[in-house]
Amino acid sequence: MAKANLTLPNGTVVNIEGAPEEIQRLLALYSGPEAPVAIRSSSPVPQHQPTPGHMTPSDGDGRIDLIEIVNLVRTCDASDRIETFILDQINVLHRVLLPLFVVHEYKANAFGLTSGEINKITTELGVSITQPNVSTCLSGQAKIYVIGDKMRVKGHPVRYKLNRRGVQHIQQVLNPASK
Repeated sequence: MAKANLTLPNGTVVNIEGAPEEIQRLLALYSGPEAPVAIRSSSPVPQHQPTPGHMTPSDGDGRIDLIEIVNLVRTCDASDRIETFILDQINVLHRVLLPLFVVHEYKANAFGLTSGEINKITTELGVSITQPNVSTCLSGQAKIYVIGDKMRVKGHPVRYKLNRRGVQHIQQVLNPASK
């Protein structure tokens, strides 16, 4: 891994770490041709590369826009059916699976959700399910409908996605005439 220091015209000092080519490109872009470029290499530091099946948010900052998911529930084509068949009913399983279904259908299944994130989404939708109850549901009733990105260990959040069976189940809940 290479490191470089850059002092901008306003006096700001910028420290850059990365591949030498990337650093050279950034330094050329911000320092101009007249500034000297000093790159020093350090011993290679292994960087975590997500595995192909690793579930991370589509935006690179590691945070998921939960309000966007809430707005999708409220404005999607099936919002009337969602309200009638899921939000107005007293079925915790369907309420827990709903945010996962929205991510699957409208966010191209790009990332999984934790039990805490599902809790926040259901709270914003007005049908609050506490985080421990969401977690219990995901490990109990919902376990045949979801896939976790790792084994459950207390204190370590698991990101869940709907599996094929879960998608079919929610579609049947939203379209009861097609059973």
